[in-house]
Amino acid sequence: MRVYFKTFGCRTNIYDTELLKSYIKNYEIINDESLADIIVVNSCTVTNGADSGVRNYINSMRNSGKKVVLTGCGAVSKGLELYKNSAIFGVLGASNKDKIDEMLSKNEPFYELGDLNFIDKNIVSNYENHTKAFIKIQEGCDFSCSYCIIPSVRGLSRSIDESVILNEARILANNGYSEIVLTGTNIGSYGKGSSTTLGKLLSNLGKINGIKRIRLGSIEPSQIDESFKEILREPWLERHLHIALQHTSQDMLTIMNRRNRALRDLDLFCELSSMGFALGTDFIVGHPGETPKIWDEALENFIKFPLTHIHAFIFSPRNGTKSATMAIDVDSKTAKERLKTLQNIVAKNNLKFRLENCDKPLEVLVEKSCDENLYDGWDQYYNKIKIKSDKNISKEWINIKNYEITQDFNYAQI
Repeated sequence: MRVYFKTFGCRTNIYDTELLKSYIKNYEIINDESLADIIVVNSCTVTNGADSGVRNYINSMRNSGKKVVLTGCGAVSKGLELYKNSAIFGVLGASNKDKIDEMLSKNEPFYELGDLNFIDKNIVSNYENHTKAFIKIQEGCDFSCSYCIIPSVRGLSRSIDESVILNEARILANNGYSEIVLTGTNIGSYGKGSSTTLGKLLSNLGKINGIKRIRLGSIEPSQIDESFKEILREPWLERHLHIALQHTSQDMLTIMNRRNRALRDLDLFCELSSMGFALGTDFIVGHPGETPKIWDEALENFIKFPLTHIHAFIFSPRNGTKSATMAIDVDSKTAKERLKTLQNIVAKNNLKFRLENCDKPLEVLVEKSCDENLYDGWDQYYNKIKIKSDKNISKEWINIKNYEITQDFNYAQI
């Protein structure tokens, strides 16, 4: 019997899919869904649109005669509904990853949701088709942002033991992965309730032979403590940090039930920028309550932030959240204009950042060939670079001193 894994959503889901694969003993894992007997869907449920995408994929696979098993965040939010409607053969909750072989062998439909208190036991030692490795360091979130469904489908924050993480990192380094990305639901909460912190974990990871660069998933402004600041100048830390703001109006942050504070965030970003970091953030445009006055305040503050990267998107109501019960008072046209305004500001900031740092060599891990003799990579500032080379440089580290700066990316010939 052949199994195909379909992954939707975030880096944590990429990690979880590899973890699921590690428990497969009695089935052949294949990379062609058309040849599979069973499709395991690792789902995302962060928006209503994400649910629709998962549902459409499930329907197409079921209609082609595949046995479909649902796992991931959508198993909690939509699993029972899909199961009762016979849209899927089974539901496998995240706490039951180690039972996947047993569940796939069942002849009768199953619903095994499990709980939201689990800590994964297995580790991932290899990533197919990836130049870098992901390590999940924690699960769940204690925040209660009004627009977010994730705490109710991932549970409260709990951390994976540091010794397990360090062992996983050593194995990955020995297997040739010199860049690792720390991921989780809310990685800045790592170590909560214990004697360790994200900063202390990073310090120990940086000591492992073979690890050249450590990247981080999104962290919260309030979680950058003194132990984190102590490692900011370490050479193995990526010179880019993604710090989630979500908005720059204090009134809107209050409506969103966010813990960060707009002006305090600005001080933090300016401090990090003065240390040479490229800085990214998330920003939700058009959330209920974003009046013209609030938007004007947000934009006035936003311009002051030294942002070089942004993941900005228009608010989309997520069923089951407080924000979904609020009236949307920003029309689509206005929301799109506001989104474009933010994106344009950050694009100019990014170009300025690259121009101002053009005398600094770029440390690039080449990811893939994008065309004949042309390769894509990402530098230490998380800026894209295209490299022309007559030899195959995929998965190599390249130190680039001479390069051309274009509007959207850097370019070099070697």
